[in-house]
Amino acid sequence: MTSSRERQQRAAARARLAREMAERQATAKKRRQRLIGAGAAVGLVLVVAGTFLVVSAVTGDDDRNPTAATTPTPGGSAPPAAAPGECAWNEAAAGDAVVDVGTPPEGEPREGTQVMTVTTNLGEVAVELDLAASPCIAASFSHLASQEFYDGTYCHRMFPGMLQCGDPNAVDENYQEQEAIGSGGPAYQYADENLPTTPDPVYYPAGTMAMANSGPGTNGSQFFFIYEDTDLNGPNYSVVGQVVEGMDVLEQVNEIGHDGAFDPSPGGGHPNEDIIIESLRVGDPS
Repeated sequence: MTSSRERQQRAAARARLAREMAERQATAKKRRQRLIGAGAAVGLVLVVAGTFLVVSAVTGDDDRNPTAATTPTPGGSAPPAAAPGECAWNEAAAGDAVVDVGTPPEGEPREGTQVMTVTTNLGEVAVELDLAASPCIAASFSHLASQEFYDGTYCHRMFPGMLQCGDPNAVDENYQEQEAIGSGGPAYQYADENLPTTPDPVYYPAGTMAMANSGPGTNGSQFFFIYEDTDLNGPNYSVVGQVVEGMDVLEQVNEIGHDGAFDPSPGGGHPNEDIIIESLRVGDPS
């Protein structure tokens, strides 16, 4: 039988956790005050004020395998290409949903691996980043992590086999009420890299972490965890890395389900329970 002292200790621990999460979310909200006139068109989002048109639809007999079609921002042009061996951090289109935290420093590592640890209220997920295959992706995550960009943000969308996170504006329990949720990111975008080339047996097997986008060269901060094999209608999304620990956490996500708010198009909905990124950190190269 649980003693009165143990109950008090557990209650105190829950209260401390609630205070910590409130502080993290308050910090995240302050970042929104630093918005500048640049917008990251990051993907798999709803049409927002006619600016973004990124649609995910479920086709075929297996509704665990959504397909995604992307249409670049109307009137947009292809981003400048980076010189060989360099990352180009291109200014994002104007908008109210981005947070300016500068750009990653030059001289990003291009050999070895890094481990990114995403700590959520459900547990930790560790992802291994291949610096030779995706140096710019790793550099961006390292930079954003150093700015605590993801801390206190809610994963805002689920759809069959996947969980989408990384919008810096999803920072409180009422994020669903914000019209622009799903369009936020940093004030820069960068080119695709590490796109799958051959399905083996699918382009995006369970345990993959990939970048969300709204067309070629529009990577920002949003990403999705894949916990069921899918082709996503082709290799259009840059692979961030592979989950090396925490698949059990993603299995919990799968059980939570979503509210269907985005069905039938672009598909999916908000998670039925809050899924919060408490912190996202990237280790040193090894």
